[in-house]
Amino acid sequence: MASTGFQAAADAYERGRPDYPSEATDFLAATCGIGMGSEVIELGAGTGKFTRLLVPSKATLLAIEPVEAMRRKCMALLPDVRILEGSAEEIPVADASADVVLAAQAFHWFNADKALAECHRVLRPGGMLGLIWNVRDESIGWVAELTRIIDVYEQGAPRYKSFEWKRAFAGSGLFGPLGHRSFRHSHQGTLEAFMDRIASISFIAALPEIQRGTVLKEVRALVENHELTRGRPTIETVYSTDVYWCKKI
Repeated sequence: MASTGFQAAADAYERGRPDYPSEATDFLAATCGIGMGSEVIELGAGTGKFTRLLVPSKATLLAIEPVEAMRRKCMALLPDVRILEGSAEEIPVADASADVVLAAQAFHWFNADKALAECHRVLRPGGMLGLIWNVRDESIGWVAELTRIIDVYEQGAPRYKSFEWKRAFAGSGLFGPLGHRSFRHSHQGTLEAFMDRIASISFIAALPEIQRGTVLKEVRALVENHELTRGRPTIETVYSTDVYWCKKI
């Protein structure tokens, strides 16, 4: 489902997905020691939404992305960044060749046990693993209603909020304790950009065309008619940006 959905939705992903707050990215960079001379691998880089925020650090970046359409978009947008086909379970680099491995909005899609073993393999001694997610604030009424509409179509797709991805860290013996910090993030965009955000969700993008159109029509009606969003030139979506990190043992 992931590869099918993301293959079909690369353009919508780039147009609609939120960025990441500078406070969160700066904190992750400082915690993981990202800077000039650092060798940094980003797994599941997608269209480079997070990758481009790392460019000012002057680190040497390598983006890994398995989906061709996403990889092509990333290459077009970040021509100076090295981008390779590969996966978190089979990282196409030598042992002990990176100082930091990162994954943005992606680790829940990985086979966590295999991905952790691969991250451990490619990191140098004392290397850092950093993870980051934007998570919609469902305490806001219209956002909770949005979740009700789209989650019907989840069909067992891996989700960050299930925290199943965390199981591999417990007692793995590969990494130290998993640190965690959250940052508030507000993303502003037009209604069309917001619709692109929903269309880029993997399990929505993978639906048959007629069914996908029905879902998106229902989401549009929600936003156009809810008291907190109707008639607004831009839609504000509030997120918790969750940052995690740990050190290779």
